[in-house]
Amino acid sequence: MTKFLFLAIFFLARSLAMMMAAGSPGFAEDHGAPTRVVVLGTGNPSADPDRWGPAVAVVVNDRAYLIDCGPGVVRRAAAAERNGIAALKAKELKIVFITHLHSDHTLGYPDLIFSPWVLGRTEALEAYGPHGLKNMTSHVEKAWVEDVRVRRRGLEQANATGYKVNVHEIEPGVVYRDDNVTVTAFPVKHGIWKEAYGYTFQTHDRKIVLSGDTSPTDEVVKACDGCDLLLHEVFNPHGEELKDAHWKEYFAMFHTSPAELGEIARRAHPKLLVLYHQSLEKLPESDLVEQMGKEYSGNWVSARDLGVY
Repeated sequence: MTKFLFLAIFFLARSLAMMMAAGSPGFAEDHGAPTRVVVLGTGNPSADPDRWGPAVAVVVNDRAYLIDCGPGVVRRAAAAERNGIAALKAKELKIVFITHLHSDHTLGYPDLIFSPWVLGRTEALEAYGPHGLKNMTSHVEKAWVEDVRVRRRGLEQANATGYKVNVHEIEPGVVYRDDNVTVTAFPVKHGIWKEAYGYTFQTHDRKIVLSGDTSPTDEVVKACDGCDLLLHEVFNPHGEELKDAHWKEYFAMFHTSPAELGEIARRAHPKLLVLYHQSLEKLPESDLVEQMGKEYSGNWVSARDLGVY
């Protein structure tokens, strides 16, 4: 009897080991460290020294996926690296997803193309974004053609590949997939821009949605649908310039107020709502925070530069 029990246990253990090795859906695989989201910059066109240009990094298994590249993006990444996030070392910045081509979201694009190359990146940058990104990239490359010539042929002896860019102009739907993440683009409404996108990042442990710049849209609600993290832009309607009819119309068409964001979040049900790319309109952040607290009782936070979520 004991012999049969021993054999039964042996064969059961071996079967379980084989199922786990084969990746049986009945067992969770070890995918490494938890996914982290680093808000590199929360700024807007205002020259606020405490809020650098809009940029976010999704870090999965020591690889960083950037969303937007506002002014100072490489130095903000270096600051995050200093804070312990090794994946944001400059030469490891190899992929970016751009929401739209407004200057505050793309002024760091030349920085992202050339600085990591100078600092040792050998792979071409992979850039995903709206139509028009190829044209923008072509002009950036032409603007720095003499820099590339000198660095490659002079004493610096820079490599011949790390400054190049592979541009992918996208449509709504899945735009990228690897072993770490599936990235889906969805359209948002940003005034008169013909193309503006939000992005969903599905990793092994989290679903992360970024609105990009947008006025209220059901696309964000559908994309989130109970997501782990929703990063959404917001503006302060108490700003002095919003007393002007022109600017009131502008913000209504291009951005989202606390009241509108509260309604979006109540329908989208994120586990955590993160306010980013905040337009404070020269008022203290506390004014915007107070408004948001009245509009939404769920779990939320107002991001600051280098915040990790």
